[in-house]
This record gives sequence, C-alpha cells and structure tokens, in this order.
Amino acid sequence: MISTVSLKRKAWLAPIVALSLSLAACGGSDTDSADGGGKSVSLTGAGASFPAPLYQRWFSEYNKQNPNIKVAYQSVGSGAGVEQFTQGTVDFGASDVAMKDEEIAAVERGVALLPMTAGSIVLAYNLPDVPELKLSRQVYADILLGKVTKWNDPAIASLNPDAALPDSTITVVHRSDGSGTTGVFTKHLSAISPEWKEKVGEGKTVEWPTGLGAKGNEGVTAQILQTEGSIGYIEYGYAKQQNIPSATLENKAGNYIAPSSESASNALGAATLPENLRAFVSDPEGEESYPIVTYTWLLAYENYDNPDKLQAFKDVVNWSLTDGQAFAEELGYIPLPDNVVEKVQGKLDTIQQQ
Repeated sequence: MISTVSLKRKAWLAPIVALSLSLAACGGSDTDSADGGGKSVSLTGAGASFPAPLYQRWFSEYNKQNPNIKVAYQSVGSGAGVEQFTQGTVDFGASDVAMKDEEIAAVERGVALLPMTAGSIVLAYNLPDVPELKLSRQVYADILLGKVTKWNDPAIASLNPDAALPDSTITVVHRSDGSGTTGVFTKHLSAISPEWKEKVGEGKTVEWPTGLGAKGNEGVTAQILQTEGSIGYIEYGYAKQQNIPSATLENKAGNYIAPSSESASNALGAATLPENLRAFVSDPEGEESYPIVTYTWLLAYENYDNPDKLQAFKDVVNWSLTDGQAFAEELGYIPLPDNVVEKVQGKLDTIQQQ
C-alpha cells in the first residue's frame, strides 16, 4: 500500500535513484582540456553508497574550482567497490568497512586507507501518523529478526504510549548488494544481540531473516518512501535530505538518542583512530552517543604509475579533507576532527609514484 505521504514524496525518487548515474557523469577524458589550458586529468572511483551524496558534492565543487580535474564516482556499494579496487579497474575505491588484512594482501600495489567523513546509520520508517518512534535495543533487533511483526505489538506500544501505531505488518527493507552499511549495521546488531550474532552474524552480505532487498542506500531509501509500514537502515543524510522520520534508539547507556550530527560526534569521540586508520565503533560508550556510527574510507593505492593522476588524487583528497569538510554537516555527515584530518594527511603523504 502506498501512503499519501509517499505519493507527495514521489517527486524525490528520480533524483535518488539517478544518483549513481549522475555521479558517473562527472567523468571526462585525460586529453581534453576543460578550460582550454593546462593538462586535463580524469579520475575514476567506485564503492560505498553511504558517502555518495557528499562525494558527489565534493567532486562537483572541486571541478568548478579546477576545471581540468574531473572525478567520476560510481555508487555501487562497498563490496563492489573493494572488488573493483582490488582488480585495479579504478583509480580509487570506497568502503564503509575498512579493508581486512587478507583483502589488503591481495592488492599488489599496496593499500592506503583514508577515512574521509563519518555518519550515522538510522532506522528510517514510513508511518504517516507516527512522527516520532522509540525503539529499544531488544525491540529493533527483534524486528529485524522477524520476531516482532506488527507495528502495534506490545513491545513497541509500551515504548510509544501516545503513538497511533497501526495494526499492520512491519516490512523490513534491507540491502540486496554487498554493502559496507550492512557490514557496520550487522556488526552493531551482533554486539547488542546474542541471538542475532548466533543466527545471522555480521558482514557486507548476510542472510536476512525477513524483508525486502534493495540496491544501495538510494534503493533502500526509495523503497521505504514507496512502502507504507516499512522500516529500513540507511545513512542519516539520505533520511535528512528526503525528510523521512528515523527512530530514536536506545544506546549502550540505556538512553534514547535521536540521530543528529551532535549525537554521532559524541559517539565517535569515544573511539580512538589507530595508526592504520581502521576503527570500528560497534556499540559506542557515552550517555549522549547515538548507537550506530561509522567512519567511511577512500581506498587508495600506495603507488601510482601516472604522476598526473597521483598529483590530482592528492589534491582532490586534501581539498576534501579541508575546505570540503564544510559541506559535511548540511548533507548529514560528520566533519572530521582536526587531529583525524592530520592523521589522514600524513597517510596521504606516503602515497608515491611507482
């Protein structure tokens, strides 16, 4: 059933679904000069849909200031991004889950992991008469396990006594592709629910106990908008941009925290980024911390054989780490703290020409 609210939002669906296409359209040739002078350089990347709106903004803004540098980024999911990066068919990859040691070992040119931004994963839902929804750790795990199947189930109703919860079936929407967002989300579920850890586990792909699959954060967002009674996990920026309500979730301290830049920053503040720049925040400490947050990484090679591409890549990344951070919050992401930026710039400096 399609809700009135969903119908009103249908105008938004085209730009969501077309996001990956518009990202790819930023590409160009290495030989054509965009402004009639200087050498034109094109970079290609592919991977996570989680940061795609921010990456799109960065690459577009950078190109306006530097017309000879063009970046084409395809929002194909972290799993496909790691695969293409490993095969060497792109200049860089992107993933919401930092590559594992065995994945890094498979890349002959070496790997530099560059955290570029961070964000929250929210449980967005489509209930037109329920503007606010509280979910405990037990309840949202049970919804995703297929154990709580009705919106007016006593477990939900007791947490939301004033909400007009319908007597209708809950439709879970999850990712159908290899996804870093799924990897982060299922790592969190495994941390808070022994049953989830035993029956489903964590990973970029898992066997979902219930629900509908959709490709990319874009696809899950579109499916939620079209399906009354649905709930699904997406990056906070997608929910913010499309004005989709998101549940207030119980954190490790037992407090109910709404997703926001501030509550996500509180969560990241509880984590220390190590020298290899891999950090996993599966269940953050802190009274005011939102419970599901992650860094997201660009995957760079340690060595590049094209000096022009190497310099262009370093320039784009450095701009994104500095001036580009100003675009993060308005799109629903978390600007990196200065000490993290310095660590990433240090790693960027180690990337060299073959």
